[in-house]
Amino acid sequence: MKHPDHQQGASRLIWGAFLMGVALGGFFDGILLHQVLQWHHLLSGVAPTETVSDLRFQILADGAFHVLNYIVAILGLWLVLSNNRALKPRIASRTVLGWAVLGFGAWHWLDAVVVHWGLQLHRIRMDVQNPLFWDMGWLMLFGVLPLAAGFYLLRRKPPGDGGGPEGPRGSKVAAGALILSVLIAGPVAAVPPVNRDDENRTLVVFRPGVSFADIVAATDSVDGRLIWTDKSEMVWLIALGPDASPSAFYRHGALLVGSGPVAVGCLSWTQV
Repeated sequence: MKHPDHQQGASRLIWGAFLMGVALGGFFDGILLHQVLQWHHLLSGVAPTETVSDLRFQILADGAFHVLNYIVAILGLWLVLSNNRALKPRIASRTVLGWAVLGFGAWHWLDAVVVHWGLQLHRIRMDVQNPLFWDMGWLMLFGVLPLAAGFYLLRRKPPGDGGGPEGPRGSKVAAGALILSVLIAGPVAAVPPVNRDDENRTLVVFRPGVSFADIVAATDSVDGRLIWTDKSEMVWLIALGPDASPSAFYRHGALLVGSGPVAVGCLSWTQV
């Protein structure tokens, strides 16, 4: 008969793995769709007003979204680490990974049903004639398939005795890999994407209080030139000099640096 404390610890461990999977799903969407592909912001579908149309407000909303992901991740991390003893009995790595994968898939279902179709805050792609096609394709890849994979992992029988890769040592490795993935996912969002544009254009959003002289100095530091700005003069499109790194703008007061051929992609539906 299982001890009640062990059952409670195992339950909390499972919830921790599930929540970290949810957080990974949110980080995955935020990094890939907001930062790299730049297909939408969190509030791209909201009726445009002067505030909503301000790119800085959109970026602030994206930042709040990442903060929420961090809160969920920290809660999941605490549940896993505070119930480390539950990893010693026979909790298979399939169980830890299975619930994490279920959390990843569950996030995408929540995003699609509530955010895309219910609240209509944004769609997967905002600049296409048939956004439902992209919503459904994304949901199939990152919602349906992960749920199927998670249930498959959970239906596999746990091992008989703990020494192999599916025993307690395996479950600790699985939990450790999950924790490491969550800790890495957030900071990756601050890394500018690789620039493949021949013109080496970079979209830079500076924090409030940065003067025009500071922006010129930042541009000179990368041997660049100013191309375009919005009416706030805090969002700039800058051409970099040869071999210059866009990351240098973070040392001069930048909040966000977006590089490559999609550097101004979000501006196609953001009125600035």
